[in-house]
Amino acid sequence: MSRIWLNDRLVDDEHAVVRVDDHGLTVGDGVFETMKASGGQAFAVTRHLDRLARSARGLGLPAPDPDLIRRACAEVLAANPLPGIGRLRITYTGGRSPLGSERGDAEPTLVVALAAAKTRGKSTAVVTVPWTRNEHAPTTGLKTTSYADNVVMLAYAAERGASEALFANTAGNLCEGTGSNVFVVLDGRVVTPPLSAGCLAGVSRALVLEWVGAEEIDVPPAVLADAEEVFLTSSLRDIQAVHRIDEHTLAAPGPLTRKAMEIFAARAAADIDP
Repeated sequence: MSRIWLNDRLVDDEHAVVRVDDHGLTVGDGVFETMKASGGQAFAVTRHLDRLARSARGLGLPAPDPDLIRRACAEVLAANPLPGIGRLRITYTGGRSPLGSERGDAEPTLVVALAAAKTRGKSTAVVTVPWTRNEHAPTTGLKTTSYADNVVMLAYAAERGASEALFANTAGNLCEGTGSNVFVVLDGRVVTPPLSAGCLAGVSRALVLEWVGAEEIDVPPAVLADAEEVFLTSSLRDIQAVHRIDEHTLAAPGPLTRKAMEIFAARAAADIDP
């Protein structure tokens, strides 16, 4: 039996229930963060809490209490020891509301839960999908719980033997993956789509930009066929090389990806909350 934080206390998982009229359930009115956990600690907590606050503000939700959430994370980690890597998830929703898009006046719902995470390989296969992301949408750049598009695209990828789906924006430029940011090596340059392309400001993406360096430029999806290397970043992947994009294969990890992996691993081991 696991222990989950619900609103203001730890409860057994069988008692961790939310109302059927919670706005996060009925219309996806909520935000979330996922952190990698190991050894009873979560990585980059401050950056994740900062982004949670930005996402909540973007949706018009009350500001989450960072001290309460830090306490919740610590208590959930202590109550659920894991032998390997864990997925620590914070979910923060609009709470009890009318059965429509309008929001009620109830307090938000806060859930913090931990589960074991799968070990990621050093490389993976990805596919491109025929759908786009609207880089001008009001929720662009917010990590909301409205993930139905991502569910459909990830299922599309899984049917084709891939672990991730990459998609473009309405301008026809590469955006991101369903749960990752993408970096591409072209002519020895490491590039990644800018936030203006509609991608999420990933925590691991930001750390790669700071620790390893890359150019933020608009990237047409067609260049993926000519890429020397491609890698993904996310909280649970860290940096993961790509060995296949659709029918195009790449040597993975390539030299620049391998160097980025080494730098990221060393810097992350030296500072749990960079």
